[in-house]
Amino acid sequence: MTREPTADHPTEPLPDSLPEPATSNRLLSGARGAEVWRADVPGAGTVTAHVLDPVADLDVLHEWVNRPHAGFWGLAGLSREDLSATYAFVDSLPTHHAYLVRWDGEPVVLVQLYHPEDDPVSTAYDVLPGDLGMHFFKGGDGPAARHDVVPWAVVGPAVLAFAFARPGTRRLVGEPDARNRSAVARMAAFGFEAAGTVRFESPQGPKEAVLAFCPRERAEELVAAAFGAAG
Repeated sequence: MTREPTADHPTEPLPDSLPEPATSNRLLSGARGAEVWRADVPGAGTVTAHVLDPVADLDVLHEWVNRPHAGFWGLAGLSREDLSATYAFVDSLPTHHAYLVRWDGEPVVLVQLYHPEDDPVSTAYDVLPGDLGMHFFKGGDGPAARHDVVPWAVVGPAVLAFAFARPGTRRLVGEPDARNRSAVARMAAFGFEAAGTVRFESPQGPKEAVLAFCPRERAEELVAAAFGAAG
């Protein structure tokens, strides 16, 4: 898989060894809608990540969060205006970013990355330097022309590589709702290892979550196994 720099945000392949970076360098930033990461996947097309645009992407976002299986996101029932305002607020935060991942131009996944030390989950575990929290929502299966490929076999490793694009990220932190069996299973498929159940106060109220971690070293192995060494 070849990863290319986009805009003003060069990205690096997952390295064999990592120098000691500034662990604050964990999030890719850009203007609304900007492409901040790109991967050419051999035999499967191109996966890109874009800063979520709460206006231009609203149709996609509103349809996704109102699906029956999206209830754990706590956004169903919001008006279009309130949903746009919610993600406009996220866009204003330096510590929390939302991205729309596209496969050959078609939206497939909403990814939210955040600094866990600046999030309620920090009350549930001891945050380490380089930790990066991740939420993800699979909304599409990709282009019809690529349905000869198992969608998550392409999108899953690509999302994992994207989350580690910045050198300051040393470990991903997942905390899906413990009742959300699909998200817990997908997190395990990502390569996360569960570390037990935790409880904390989320913006939507009390949350019981499965806490899990994926270190950079494991991500390197999974991405290499899925796509081969970066070119």
